[in-house]
This record gives sequence, structure tokens and C-alpha cells, in this order.
Amino acid sequence: MISEFSQLDEIFEELDRTLNGKVNFYVIGGAVMLYHGLKVGTKDVDIVVGSRKEFIATEKSLKKSGFTTKLPSTEYSKFDLNQIFIKGDFRIDLFQRTVCKGFVLSEGMKRRAQKVRVLKHLTVFLCSTTDIFLFKTFTEREGDIADCISLAQSAIDWDEMFDEISRQMETSGNKVWITYIGERMDLLLERGIRIPIMGKIDRLREEYFDDYGKRYA
Repeated sequence: MISEFSQLDEIFEELDRTLNGKVNFYVIGGAVMLYHGLKVGTKDVDIVVGSRKEFIATEKSLKKSGFTTKLPSTEYSKFDLNQIFIKGDFRIDLFQRTVCKGFVLSEGMKRRAQKVRVLKHLTVFLCSTTDIFLFKTFTEREGDIADCISLAQSAIDWDEMFDEISRQMETSGNKVWITYIGERMDLLLERGIRIPIMGKIDRLREEYFDDYGKRYA
């Protein structure tokens, strides 16, 4: 269990020494919540890289640093998780640009990310709490609802989130995503969380089901 974000500095510095070329890490998930004091600990570190070249460089660096690989389990069925790396108490889930069924690390997400570490080869960014919330609406892992509640009570830009959802659905063509997002937000509403964009989410969901009904009637 990682209880302090500073514990990751040793890993980042170790990887930086063995990396070949420049690599940008975009951190998502519990590690970002830990950084912002929204979570007391996390068992893994979710990292997205933007290209195949960066993925291969990171994979080689992790193995040189003593990490071993593990296959993703069924709880990650909605993820596009490329590889899991484990070393002692540290676990790194590594993604190559795509995170959830075609949902990608977009230019908007990169723009909203916070740069927190700049090393010789490695630069570390933390994705925004807005985008972490959005990623967690796709998942069904234990604890993700509690994480969404904590995130919803922090600095969330709901308009940015809705714009990101709309752009990703349009560019990918995966409009079924709105059903995953809608279901998770329904659960949050039941727990008393205010979601200012819920009306817009409902309209997109209704449009999806109307179109689905016409195509398969």
C-alpha cells in the first residue's frame, strides 16, 4: 500500500536513470487522489503514456528496475490495460494512450494535467480530478464509488467533463459509453451527490437508446 505520494519519487527517479529517451507519464487513479489528500492510500499506480515508443521504453526501464509482469484480471475487463508491473509493494498499471474501451488520453486531458516532476528523461503529470472522476465512471472495481464521491466533493469542472464526454463519443463512435457513465452517476445521485450535468447526461442517454431502438426495431 502506498500511503504517501512521495514514495513514488524513488520509483520515478529509478526509472529515469534507465529510460532511453524522453517519456511523459500521465498518472490517473488513486495516486492522484493521494496527492490531493482525497485518499489515505492506494495499492497501485495507473500510468498512461502517449505513444508506442514511450510504452516500450517504459516497459524496458521497469524490467531493468526489477519489476515483473502480471496478466490483468477480469475486474479490468472494461479497461484497455496493456500490462501490470509488480515490485515488492509497488504495482504499476501501464496504458498506452487508450484507457477504457477506446476512451483515450486526449489533448484536453493533457492540457488540464498538472506537471509535478521533471527529471532528465522523465516528466510526470497528474491528470485533473475532473478527468479522474470521468475515468472512474467506466469502472466496476471495489472502492470506485467511494472514490467518485470523494472526487465529486473536490474541484470538479462539470462543464469540461461533459465537453470531454461529447468529444470522445463523437471521435470514437462508441456512444454506448454514455450508458456506463449514466449508470455510475445514477448510483452517485442515490448517495446524495449533486451532479450539475445530469440533465445533459440523461439527454445523451435517451438519444442513444432512441437510436438503438430504431436500428434494431
